[in-house]
Amino acid sequence: MISILGILVLWACEDVIEVDLPKQETRLVVDGLLRVDVSQEFVDVQIRMRETSNFFDDNQPTQVESALIVYGLPNELGEIDSLSFSSLAESTPGSGIYIPDPNFSSDQRIRTSAIEPNVIFFLQITYDERNYFARTEYAPTVPINRLTQGENTLFDEDETEIIVSFSDVPNENNYYIFDFGFGEFLALDDQFIDGQDFEFSYFFDSNLQPGQELTVSILGATQEFYNYMDLLVEQTQDDGGVFETPVSTVRGNVFDVTDLDNIDIFDNVGQPELFALGYFAVVQEFAETLVIE
Repeated sequence: MISILGILVLWACEDVIEVDLPKQETRLVVDGLLRVDVSQEFVDVQIRMRETSNFFDDNQPTQVESALIVYGLPNELGEIDSLSFSSLAESTPGSGIYIPDPNFSSDQRIRTSAIEPNVIFFLQITYDERNYFARTEYAPTVPINRLTQGENTLFDEDETEIIVSFSDVPNENNYYIFDFGFGEFLALDDQFIDGQDFEFSYFFDSNLQPGQELTVSILGATQEFYNYMDLLVEQTQDDGGVFETPVSTVRGNVFDVTDLDNIDIFDNVGQPELFALGYFAVVQEFAETLVIE
């Protein structure tokens, strides 16, 4: 009898519990990291547009009414005398990936020869009848001097050590983002290494197999982009990557400017709830490849 009662109790505990999660307002998500390889003739422009979804669902690609990149070099007064434009169009219907419009009357691709330090880029987007705007300065960087595999471990004997070395430019405030693949990033500044040859180890806890190719990139960064990535890495270091849902909302540099009366002041409308997620950045990239032993 006791056994039968125990089975009945366990069976009764198998009722499905529905969690009523609060509905969140849909937001535009802009993945606008443009990596500049100066050895190529054109910048690989691919800006991904998505919209936020429910907590347990992935963010889905979305379409915008228009997207435009504007760029130019400021003069001594900080004014841009001559602007260049790149009109964007969705690469494949439904993909949410926007590239220089191949059907435009003129070539909309951005030549790397037109990009130099201090060039300012603007991204203008119209989405769901609202206007969004982002501003960033091109961020150059330095190459990786050496990329080697080490033999040490940090916490687990299955870890793989990668040793990266580079030379910081002296007498400048420099910021770097390292992309180790697999959604793993590291944000680094030169506060304590100004002008030095610097070497550090990065440990992969995933199982890298012998013969597997691993590509590591060093990206330039403005201070604002560095702060953004540093916060994302901090929030997601235990969650599987910077593209997972963060613990809290991390605001980027894409602003809703629909109701602005002063383009120089982004928060003068008293509507702090109106914003997009994501970031727009134009950075130089150097990459090195290592074969795991």
